[in-house]
Amino acid sequence: MLKKSLKAYPEKLRRVKFQVLETGKKIVLLTNNFELPAETVALLYKKRWQIELFFKWIKQNLHIEKFFGESENAVKLQIWTAISAYLLVAILKKELNVKESQYEILHFLSDVLFEESPIKSLFRNSDYKSEDSDLSNQLSLLDL
Repeated sequence: MLKKSLKAYPEKLRRVKFQVLETGKKIVLLTNNFELPAETVALLYKKRWQIELFFKWIKQNLHIEKFFGESENAVKLQIWTAISAYLLVAILKKELNVKESQYEILHFLSDVLFEESPIKSLFRNSDYKSEDSDLSNQLSLLDL
């Protein structure tokens, strides 16, 4: 195994070992940076791990499988659009007291995206907070 690893990356590596304060777990990293202090390498790893967790959350909750563009602006636009849709569904779920998961709601809404039906009628079996709430100050999305 060592020979195979040396063949794949023949340069020298530095072994950095640190303990995660929150969990007490010990982690060993390999780096080719011999100049940064071990604490900085550990901090960079922790920051990178937070980014990895964020993208995992995006894939699981926002259902972004791939990015349609490669520029920073394209990626930001796609992420913000997905987060906006996620939050709108969370608000809908709470306001209409819908029992289904956000994933099920998103899936259902994607099927009825172009139907001209009031949102409340799409979730008839849900327990609405108030059937006769005053919506006189609300704009109708379908009348625009």
